[in-house]
Amino acid sequence: MLRGSRGQLWGKLHIDPPLVGGVLMLCAIGLVVLFSASDQSTDIVIKQGARMGLGLGLMVAVAQLSPARLARWAPALYLVGTGLLVLTAVIGTGRGAHRWLDFGFLRFQPSEIMKLATPLTVAWFLRDKLLPPRLPVIATALVLVALPAALIAEQPDLGTAILVAAAGLFVLFFAGISWRFIGLAVAAGVALAPIAWYSMHGYQRQRVLTMLDPAADPLGTGYHIIQAAIAVGSGGWSGKGWLNGTQSHLEFLPEHATDFIFAVYCEEFGLIGVLVLLSAYLLVLVRGVTIALGAQDSFGRLMAASLTFTLFTYVFVNMGMVLGQLPVVGVPLPLISYGGTSLVTLLTSLGILMSIQTHRRYLANA
Repeated sequence: MLRGSRGQLWGKLHIDPPLVGGVLMLCAIGLVVLFSASDQSTDIVIKQGARMGLGLGLMVAVAQLSPARLARWAPALYLVGTGLLVLTAVIGTGRGAHRWLDFGFLRFQPSEIMKLATPLTVAWFLRDKLLPPRLPVIATALVLVALPAALIAEQPDLGTAILVAAAGLFVLFFAGISWRFIGLAVAAGVALAPIAWYSMHGYQRQRVLTMLDPAADPLGTGYHIIQAAIAVGSGGWSGKGWLNGTQSHLEFLPEHATDFIFAVYCEEFGLIGVLVLLSAYLLVLVRGVTIALGAQDSFGRLMAASLTFTLFTYVFVNMGMVLGQLPVVGVPLPLISYGGTSLVTLLTSLGILMSIQTHRRYLANA
């Protein structure tokens, strides 16, 4: 009886304990490793903790909104986000790229909004369509995905553009498009690969070449990958111990608090620590899949599946990048890397997962 009353209480508060447990575990790991990666900077850890607090607050706030309301708001969020991307192209700031909007009191990346707005809008568009979708519906959905992805790639920010496109395409995939269509799309992608290669910026092509042979320029473009490999390999089974990593503390490893923080974690906590980290991610991912399977309607099912597999893509791309198996594209490790807008956006997306789960359970118990 007590367990049932607790479940009803969490349901009324629209909080999903397994999901929140996994998220809090990852946040705690993130703050611990960030303290070491930032050279024991309490200011950076406090700032990251404040961002996590904001993100967790938004996660709980979004969970209070019903999936039906989120669906109604999706087109407006998409239009606002796309408009901000256009504005970024005109007045955006950044080092060598126009990715940020700076209003003095507020500085953020509009591209992060589209990580939520794009799958939300595609799921909203497909929610009342006959599934699996037919070709005209697929074509319209692809336009909804391609527009923000192209604007983000133009900044240029290829990594975020890929993630935004993946989030939208995951919705289409889980809508049940035929494997024949997927095969044709893959074949078209292979055929257009040479055009895509020559349309990339020079540094983007160099990142691909560096992934294939980092030793070709060990003190230049291959430096990041080589130093990350040294850090990961030197961690061994149990690691060198917290605060005892040499690659980051002796400044051999660039971007050790952001994109390459996984290398710091591997060096200090070793394979055992990596297994703990992967277990925490697996808890969140399995919960996301469970929520998707139990969703009451196509919008909830498509959104939950898309957000879950987008999180998986984040983890896969960042770890693959650090391990030298994928090009360096500037994708942070979710809830671990130092950052602001991406962290808040990710926690907000997990709030959508909680909304889909808790409103389903609340309605079922009503």
